[in-house]
Amino acid sequence: MTNNDIFKKLRVAHSFRDTDIIEILELVDFRISKTELSAFFRREDHPNYVECGDQILRNFLNGLVIHLRGPMPKKGEKPLGHVSAKAKPKKIDLNKTYSKPKKKSN
Repeated sequence: MTNNDIFKKLRVAHSFRDTDIIEILELVDFRISKTELSAFFRREDHPNYVECGDQILRNFLNGLVIHLRGPMPKKGEKPLGHVSAKAKPKKIDLNKTYSKPKKKSN
């Protein structure tokens, strides 16, 4: 399986358009035009077909990680994680007395 095949399969699996792929590559500071990009998705026997190199596929995969997960935190910062506001622990007032929940009767 070639890099072009992998690139095509990722494009189809994520339903990416050319503009989406260009934006993903820009996340890792890699610039490419629509014309250059479309050459990777042509058939091998087409005169404008271009073989996708390791560097382009690597940059796309790194950009895809950033696109899906978000940027890596800087050193010393805590990662944001996927904790929602609802998942925060409740504050307990130690001066208040709590009763056990009542059992439901059938």
